[in-house]
Amino acid sequence: MTKTEGQYAELYGILGYKFRDATLLREALTHPSLEGNPNYQRLEFIGDRVLGLAIAAWMYEIYPTADEGGLASRHTNLVRREACAKIADQLNLGNFIHMAKSSEDTGGRKRETIIADACEAVIGAIYLDSGYEVAESFVRRFWKSMAVNIKVADRDAKTRLQEAVQAEGKAIPVYTTIDKKGPDHEPTFTISVKVVDEGQEIAEGQSKREAEQLAAAQMLSRIKNDKQ
Repeated sequence: MTKTEGQYAELYGILGYKFRDATLLREALTHPSLEGNPNYQRLEFIGDRVLGLAIAAWMYEIYPTADEGGLASRHTNLVRREACAKIADQLNLGNFIHMAKSSEDTGGRKRETIIADACEAVIGAIYLDSGYEVAESFVRRFWKSMAVNIKVADRDAKTRLQEAVQAEGKAIPVYTTIDKKGPDHEPTFTISVKVVDEGQEIAEGQSKREAEQLAAAQMLSRIKNDKQ
């Protein structure tokens, strides 16, 4: 057993899969903060696509009466960051990620963005190591509980806000990026949303999407309170 293999013996047991090429797993669990080392970003790109196809085919199989919208909604819920982070947490991936001390000191091992990315990267690594069928089997094993119980998603905050303001004949909300701070691999975005006659709400998130959703939720709460 090589040093790299020995390092991941515990994780092999958790994953239920032993890599033939352990360097793929090492790359899948290397955070971009460790400059000069291959990191998980390229494998994450592959894993995201493999996960998407695996979930799409699975939804078609287990929900035979669902229409396209129902399939798409379930698919979105299962491949989104929150779902990947939930699986990563179950696998305890955070404890196995290699990262700079600065990232670790700021809670990197628990940060949703990081562990979700690593989870997708592990899927990509399994795909490259053993092919699609093995990667698909991995997805089905760990996503099973969510997949069989998943329901059509509620409309997100941005969608609900847009519908609310348009129902009153107002222009659609305007989102603006106020600030982006932190390194490229761990950014924090500050986003504002403005609605006619309602002013603006500002929120921060680990991605533009997250910050926009939080700002939209705050604006919805303001509109609701104004009507009371």
